Amino acid sequence: MAAEFPYLYPCSRAEARRLGQTQRHEDSFRQNVDCARTVEQTIRAYFNEADESLSEGCAQSVLERFGFKRVNFVLANSLQELQKSVNCKYLVSDETYQWGRKTLVPPDGKYNRYFAVDTAAALLEAFIGQARDAYQALGLFGPEHCVGGDRHEQDYKGKVLVMSPDTLRESCWDPRDQLWLAEGGFGCSPTASGRAVYATCLGDGEKTRWDRSDFVGVLDEQHLPDWAREKLEELRGAQQEQESGPAMGGMTMK
Repeated sequence: MAAEFPYLYPCSRAEARRLGQTQRHEDSFRQNVDCARTVEQTIRAYFNEADESLSEGCAQSVLERFGFKRVNFVLANSLQELQKSVNCKYLVSDETYQWGRKTLVPPDGKYNRYFAVDTAAALLEAFIGQARDAYQALGLFGPEHCVGGDRHEQDYKGKVLVMSPDTLRESCWDPRDQLWLAEGGFGCSPTASGRAVYATCLGDGEKTRWDRSDFVGVLDEQHLPDWAREKLEELRGAQQEQESGPAMGGMTMK
């Protein structure tokens, strides 16, 4: 079970001021700066001078302190800042830059520079590689496990949906917390104005309301684990019994 981490504020300082959330931005900004400095210190501590590499566990020690969401935010910001440098932007691979673009970091003037990791580009990329490997080891579901097509055009009712990790607290970053059977709500329809999706978690049976945007798409059932398949069959069986419920005198209408 992952720990709970301080809230990561996603907006710029200007937007926080407009929304009256300056303190929330400031608290998160200080955490971002602390995280960036910690990454620098940890890289120095884990650096092997013999082959100019990073020892295993370098990123993991920072992830345990700050969590994936903040570390990824800081690393993505660092890549954005690196790209601004004519002399340094080509020192990191396109694949790593593409990874960084998956995390939205709003332009925040001079403040972006304050929580950019200051280290050699090769060491930054090596650290990012370790962080990516640690994330993959969690075994979470993502867009790559969903059926093709634009998720904004898919009907969700009766489908197994993949909850976005961004929606969940990191303490709930587990595949069992990600798979939900959509059972109703206007948000199941791609054309309805409503957003509500009423669903049941295949992991623990919890029933709750989510917004359509909380999911990354419909799971391709070839990726459905055995534990989830068993729960899905149970839920669908119960739903069929309910829909064909008893008529007068305890008899079932055919």
